[in-house]
Amino acid sequence: MEKDTLFHRVQTMIISSTKKPKYISISTVKIADLFHVNTGEVKRTLLELVNEGRLQKKNLSEPPHYEIYLLP
Repeated sequence: MEKDTLFHRVQTMIISSTKKPKYISISTVKIADLFHVNTGEVKRTLLELVNEGRLQKKNLSEPPHYEIYLLP
């Protein structure tokens, strides 16, 4: 999976979010369907982006406790 393409897609989704602070909960299944790859590849690429510091990953403290992604 092309890391920069995924990053730009996620970045656009976060920027267009109406939440304060801006974040997005990502469905790896939907992203995998959009890019025609498997979900494991999407998860691996997202983890690489987090490890590079291009994205931040947190868990919501309130139910439903989704994993969310934010821009640093």
